[in-house]
Amino acid sequence: MTSEAKACCGAKRASVIDPADPYTAAALAVPKASAETQTKLREPLRKIPGGIFEMGARKSTYPDDLDAPRRKVNVDAFLMSPTSVTNAEYAVFAQQTGYRTVAEVEGWSFVFHLLLAEPDKFQNHPVGLEWWRRVDGAYWAAPEGPGTSWHDRADHPATHLAWYDALAYATWAGMRLPTEAEWERAARGGLKNMKFPWGNQLVPSSGYAMNTWQGDFPHTNTAEDGYIGTCPVTEYQPNGYGMYNMTGNVWEWVQDYYGPRAAPAKFPERNPKGPSEGHPRIQRGGSFLCHVSYCDRYHVHSRTRNDPDSSTSNCGFRVAADL
Repeated sequence: MTSEAKACCGAKRASVIDPADPYTAAALAVPKASAETQTKLREPLRKIPGGIFEMGARKSTYPDDLDAPRRKVNVDAFLMSPTSVTNAEYAVFAQQTGYRTVAEVEGWSFVFHLLLAEPDKFQNHPVGLEWWRRVDGAYWAAPEGPGTSWHDRADHPATHLAWYDALAYATWAGMRLPTEAEWERAARGGLKNMKFPWGNQLVPSSGYAMNTWQGDFPHTNTAEDGYIGTCPVTEYQPNGYGMYNMTGNVWEWVQDYYGPRAAPAKFPERNPKGPSEGHPRIQRGGSFLCHVSYCDRYHVHSRTRNDPDSSTSNCGFRVAADL
């Protein structure tokens, strides 16, 4: 196991994998869905208007996240899924293609300890991150390992998905992963310089608006928002663009590499796509594990990164498409 991880956000698989590894080839080789299926998959996508907006934070809580300073960017209009890809949706993809996720190929994934019926049975964990337990046989269809199933959470986001697995689904669907700039444009829902998709209050007057951690991390989650683990993808109110759960619930993979940004040739930068090369990929939005006492990356500007072959019980994705 590796000692490197981004707080509660996730843990690395620690496989020794060359950047030109076979997982990319496997993801891009999945058979395409039929034209009829692809048309059906596009129907729920929402149009996100193009335009100039301020991306990032005024000041970063975690400088290594490189989410500051704010900068003006200009994105073209695009289409984006209003929700994370669900277990039911990923099941259709897996059945039609026979694709095996990284967790299936490697034989295990990281599970958050409170999600396990008997966490003490699983003592293999990254150094200093004892809340992440390596569970043999854990993957998207068996989220807590053998004996568990996605069927009791069909409308929850599919998890234990590496970046490659998200790429494979998008390839099959005739879509793509959103760029980081597109993701943040959609997350903000038309609001300017707000912390959350609904405004600046962590808990608005109407009550909890996202699925995060309440209590004493990582030992006790009081679940005041209704959930200890993931919640249905349409839980809570959508933002101004009709996007659900853009903060909290699960981290979402985007297309971009993590790394320092090159200075744009002109301002505002148009359709930025992040560094041209690298290895770690960006995740956005935070998850059900985010808490102000430890990892408050649950804002519309928040970001983290992980290796593209890493999978945990709090990472998923949503898809995008060109108009």
